Amino acid sequence: MVNMLASSSSDPREQLAIDLFRQAYRLQMDGDFDTAADLYRKSIEVFPTAEAYTFLGWTYSFQGRIEEAIVQCKNAILIDPTLGNPYNDIGAYLIGLGKPEEAIPWLERAIASKRYESYHFPWFNLGRAHEALESYREALACYRKALEIKPGYSLAKAALNRLRTGIQ
Repeated sequence: MVNMLASSSSDPREQLAIDLFRQAYRLQMDGDFDTAADLYRKSIEVFPTAEAYTFLGWTYSFQGRIEEAIVQCKNAILIDPTLGNPYNDIGAYLIGLGKPEEAIPWLERAIASKRYESYHFPWFNLGRAHEALESYREALACYRKALEIKPGYSLAKAALNRLRTGIQ
């Protein structure tokens, strides 16, 4: 994910923002969410990117700040509507808030996005939304698509097996 930010610019502000983003990401992965959020915000102040807004939102989600996470993802979309991550994240957050029907359009936009490294995530989350709505055939199709994209994706395998067992 950190490889999403690559600079071909000679703008020192952009390079500083990327460095701050990478530091924030490492801290986030280590569980230091407060410091990571501070560094993502500094990265955004220096040179705003869709990635920094998305990952700030992700950090907020780990802190239970879901509404704020959604706001940051919407900020990311304003900067780069082609990046799929914030659409997927909003969909996942809405599912977590018990709003699977509201999640579906966001997940569909993630699937249709031009720039995304992990298309299996929105397919899996779309399956979760359909499953929550008891649209089991649609959920199965989404989980299968996630596995078609990433055959070893254990969460999709488990969801597919759970649904197959429950339906038959």
